[in-house]
Parts: sequence; C-alpha cells; structure tokens
Amino acid sequence: MKSGKLKENILNKATLESGKLPILQENNSCNFYGYDVEDLMKETSELRNIITKRGTLEILIPLCCSTDPVRYLTFRRSMKGFSSKTLTIRLKELEKSGILNRQSYNEIPPRVEYRLTHKGQELVESIINLLQWMRKWSNK
Repeated sequence: MKSGKLKENILNKATLESGKLPILQENNSCNFYGYDVEDLMKETSELRNIITKRGTLEILIPLCCSTDPVRYLTFRRSMKGFSSKTLTIRLKELEKSGILNRQSYNEIPPRVEYRLTHKGQELVESIINLLQWMRKWSNK
C-alpha cells in the first residue's frame, strides 16, 4: 500500500474512533466547538445565500487570479451558460453585500470595472483554498 493511502486509512480510523475531524484536532483556529449550530446558521445566512447562488463562484474566480480590476466582458466570457441578466443580478448582489466595488467610466463604449473590497479579498482567500482542494481531488 502506498504511504499516502496508508496515512489516509490511519486518519480515517482515528477520525472514526475519536469522533472528531483531524483538522480540528491539529488547528484549533478552525474549530467551531461550543457554537450553537442554529445561531451560527442564522448569523451566516445572508452571506451563505449570496456565496452559494449560481454564478457567484464564477464571478469570484477571475478576481482570485489577479489584483487588477475585472471588466464586465471578462466575466461574460468566463461564464458560459449564464445569461447577462444572471450576471448583472449577481454583480449587484456582490456589490450590495460589500464584496465588490463597481467603477463605471463615462466613455463610449461604456466601461465598467469591478474590484474586490477588503471583505471580498478575505472571501477570495478562502475561495483560493477551496479551489486548491478542488484541483487536488477533481482528478481522483
């Protein structure tokens, strides 16, 4: 058996025996032990609703890969299968929730750019971790 598989099996066995996730044992900063589940769900409901809506990750991923502002057309190109209406609604929601800043320029043709706010930058840091996890496990 490969050492990676052996380690995974040992972790799985330890998890079953302890009833705790290994990450929570190793890193207390990620532990929600002692929180009331219902309170946690209520406190986070608004942001969870925005983040989990169709199209939100597709909007945030281009912002993960650059510190430059992203134009509307860049989002359109990266969002295959999404209508302009869905994109516009999602961008407005992210702006309203304080995740994106929208800057429009009085030019012809019109130019609109989006940047992450500080709140959005913190969110994107989490999304980068999620994307790394997805890349790790998507081919397995």
